[in-house]
Amino acid sequence: MPAVPALQALLPEEVAALAGVPLPDARRLVSCIHKQGRLPERCPATVRRVSLDAVRAAGALPTLELVERQASAVDPFVKYAFRAADSNEIESVRIPLEKPGRFSVCVSSQVGCALACAFCATGKMGLLRNLEAWEIVEQLRLVRAELPEGTRVHGVVFQGMGEPLANLENVLAAIRVFSEPSAHAIDRRNMTVCTAGLSAGIRRLAREQPDVRIGLSIGDVRFGRREALMPIERAHSLEEVLEALAEHTRATRNAPMWAYTMLAGQNDDDDAAAALATRLLAFAEATGVRPRLSLIPWNQVEGAAFERSSEETLSRFRARLRERGVGTIVRYSGGGDVAAACGQLARTPASGLVGRGSLRKPQTVRDGHDDSAPLDTPQSSAP
Repeated sequence: MPAVPALQALLPEEVAALAGVPLPDARRLVSCIHKQGRLPERCPATVRRVSLDAVRAAGALPTLELVERQASAVDPFVKYAFRAADSNEIESVRIPLEKPGRFSVCVSSQVGCALACAFCATGKMGLLRNLEAWEIVEQLRLVRAELPEGTRVHGVVFQGMGEPLANLENVLAAIRVFSEPSAHAIDRRNMTVCTAGLSAGIRRLAREQPDVRIGLSIGDVRFGRREALMPIERAHSLEEVLEALAEHTRATRNAPMWAYTMLAGQNDDDDAAAALATRLLAFAEATGVRPRLSLIPWNQVEGAAFERSSEETLSRFRARLRERGVGTIVRYSGGGDVAAACGQLARTPASGLVGRGSLRKPQTVRDGHDDSAPLDTPQSSAP
């Protein structure tokens, strides 16, 4: 963290207070910071020279080093690797949306992850540290700077490396900057925070950012089965997490996303489908809002002893859910050939972990029951 505040993490009101400058000047300079990545060398006609000098003296503009850019050869996903000043590296993903010219950016919130979900490459890293708010913001700014002319960042998913709710102060600060009209002007309703299940964070998100959507990684709903896949179950049971999620849903009226990673022989049989349907319908009855259920075919990660559910098994699983009145989407995880797909983000050469994804072309499969679920959100250490 720089000795002085990083300007990328501050709102115009905070910049104005920090530097003692008028708010209109602060807004214009914040716009320069996020559009150009720097303060102007020469004072714009619309900004007082004394304000520019004061802001430059009051804050710093650190950045991340782009060390790798990998464009998928089979779909329009692009993975970025950034290096921080302490040499730690993180990954982000540029996601194409259905409407041409619009992208979402999947950002990391931590270097590594402490939750150790068995099916996730990031979870194999362990937690090295939290990212500062400016480091989260800078990922999006650097990706945005490379967008083709006439295109824009439409949304953000906090679903890269790390558990966002374990770094909630900095995630909330980044959300405020992303939605600030002078910065990135992204609608909060187009932001999703994904979690493996931290109840206090879910409740706080509802209080402070009720427009931001939430996604929960399920793993398995059967007693004892979820713990084997997601050790967080020992500290935060699914019952406890769903209670917090129900409070979030009642307060915000936003349908949560339930992300279910399909693992052959683990959580893809008829019993698992029946248990999942029962739990989802009970949640819907209790809250009056039905979750959006996203099934995610597992993307292979070296060192994880799982297999991807077959197409036949996946179809059968969906049919069993449909029989009980539960609609799903099958999420396409893009960028599998460059390890940018769900669960594959990791930057730890010593571990020897390399994600290997499917090279199938994009295909999103829907039921008729759930037309509102997202198509293109990648999974990492959270859902």
